[in-house]
Amino acid sequence: MTTQIPFAIDFHVHSDDSYDGHEPIELILEHAADIGLDGVVITDHDEIDESRRAANLAPQYGLIGIPGVEVSTQHGHLLAIGVENRPDPGQPFMDTVEIVRELGGVAIVPHPFQRSRHGVRKRWIDDADAIETYNSMLFTGYRNRRARTFARRRNYPQIGASDAHYLPNVGKAYTEVLVTPDAATPTKADIDGDDLVDAILEGRTQIHGKRTPIRKSAVQYGKGAVRKTAYMFTSRAPLLPTVPASMDRST
Repeated sequence: MTTQIPFAIDFHVHSDDSYDGHEPIELILEHAADIGLDGVVITDHDEIDESRRAANLAPQYGLIGIPGVEVSTQHGHLLAIGVENRPDPGQPFMDTVEIVRELGGVAIVPHPFQRSRHGVRKRWIDDADAIETYNSMLFTGYRNRRARTFARRRNYPQIGASDAHYLPNVGKAYTEVLVTPDAATPTKADIDGDDLVDAILEGRTQIHGKRTPIRKSAVQYGKGAVRKTAYMFTSRAPLLPTVPASMDRST
């Protein structure tokens, strides 16, 4: 029987490089590792520099590195996962899907049908590589249920993600990707971003979106709050070293 290795990945997270993001990537990576994720994809709005940097830094935090970007198409937002270059914004939705594929990535439709958040309407989705059917930022479950029905009827792979803009929300929803490695005795260290992309395309995903127990949440979010407070204070104090030290971009 072929061994499959599960990876817990949050594919939709915003850093302070997004116009509406708030956290530096180092803080996000440290928090993701602390709450037990195997990886996190920084998908800033039409910006990819910090995502590439996060992908390069990820192994230092024990995480797998995957770059990505949330592209503003003519017809709504599109996640480009596993790309090193940003597709130009403002192009037709299906043209952007094809560009993402040409760049070696997967094109995932985030929060579909929700126009208040630039979700793509059904009539524009002629094809895609996956649908985000669980987005933890939605206030009700209606849009998630509609996205799930749409994906099932068309046999699209499904992912779940936090769409986090603040540190405590990272990992609130995530996708467990089941990777089938080539090695006879594989370990997680043998897996890279390309393996995860292939697993998504083959539909080997399971969505997790339940809230963690209050006690565990309090510990995890408390650590995140302490880190953020320390960073915000020390990064503005000229005579103090930045804490955590890994977040000092001046070095």
